[in-house]
Amino acid sequence: MASGDGLIVRIRPPGGKLTPVQAMAIAQAALRHGNGIIELSARANLQLRGVTLASHPHLITDLRAEGLIDPDIETESLRNLIVSPFRSGLRSPALSHEGQGGESRIADAASPDDLAAVLTAALARMPRLPGKFGLALDPGPRPVLTEASADIRIERSADGRLILRADGYPLGQPVTDLAADAIAMAEWFVASGGIAGGRGRMAALIGRGAVPPNCDTAPADPLPRPGPGLFPDGALMALAFGQIRAETLLALAALGHEIRPTPWRSLMLAGATRLPDIPGLIADPTDPLLRVTACTGAPGCPQALGETRALARSLAALVPDGRHLHVSGCAKGCAHPGPADLTLVAAVGGHDLIVQGTASGTPRLRGLAAADIPEHLKAPHAPYL
Repeated sequence: MASGDGLIVRIRPPGGKLTPVQAMAIAQAALRHGNGIIELSARANLQLRGVTLASHPHLITDLRAEGLIDPDIETESLRNLIVSPFRSGLRSPALSHEGQGGESRIADAASPDDLAAVLTAALARMPRLPGKFGLALDPGPRPVLTEASADIRIERSADGRLILRADGYPLGQPVTDLAADAIAMAEWFVASGGIAGGRGRMAALIGRGAVPPNCDTAPADPLPRPGPGLFPDGALMALAFGQIRAETLLALAALGHEIRPTPWRSLMLAGATRLPDIPGLIADPTDPLLRVTACTGAPGCPQALGETRALARSLAALVPDGRHLHVSGCAKGCAHPGPADLTLVAAVGGHDLIVQGTASGTPRLRGLAAADIPEHLKAPHAPYL
């Protein structure tokens, strides 16, 4: 995709993870063929910036050598799967097992990697679906991917059973055959009118009153979005604005851990027992930069009407703990599509301020100069924060 600083090239990590060699190859390719900036998307994909038409073929050659390039666009588009970075200690059910009398039995046989492989293969067998239609594999004791964009969710019920849940519907169906059940739900989505003009999302279909069949099992209560820190799976490190320099990724790859990108714009270093002390990473869960979101902004994005990230950095310390500020270069709100406590949108003549809404919402104040914004974030002038 073309942007203000060159081409943006997306990489979908196979199975939601990168080997140290693959991570090193991505970092080196970003330095050789781009501007050295790598971004994490809200779907746990990586994006290399600053690639040119001349450097793009060489970039693809380097990435293909490490198994990071699909054979064609169609194959890549089918790999729309987000995998939870938390995988150790999970009791993952078998893909399919039919017990006596026809009842479904779950066996603890398949790893999360096995489940991811089965779902990836199932995506290729599904009916033609909209480009953004995707799955979330979230098989831990409690879901953690509830904020991530997905249409079919694989989660656990309160009693530990694996369930398949249509996004937007509160209940799921117990899994008997993971691939067949996922394909059947996708077919139901299509047959129920989920696609119009080539577009459509599961939550929108559910919002129109559609009820998926055989869904009567509640998922376990979800966990809040995890911040940086040490976990049984390893060390989770956050990135300011979801952006990492290639040099930083090289340093991470040199530690020798599997790297799992997350939809929260952070990286899990699988198996790490301490937080790495590498510049450019956020290890402190109270860091003010975790309270702000900002898109690329101008000049990196040609649609942006103003700079975003320097402004967001300058305002981060004014955002109270537990609150969120979204700074957007335009009303599309790509970096944070959902509502935020406070949203600043670059506009002609200044910034518009939206309270408890999205970037396309109705502003409470219009045309704020950047120099005047801090006063509107300070108590008692900002009761909305």
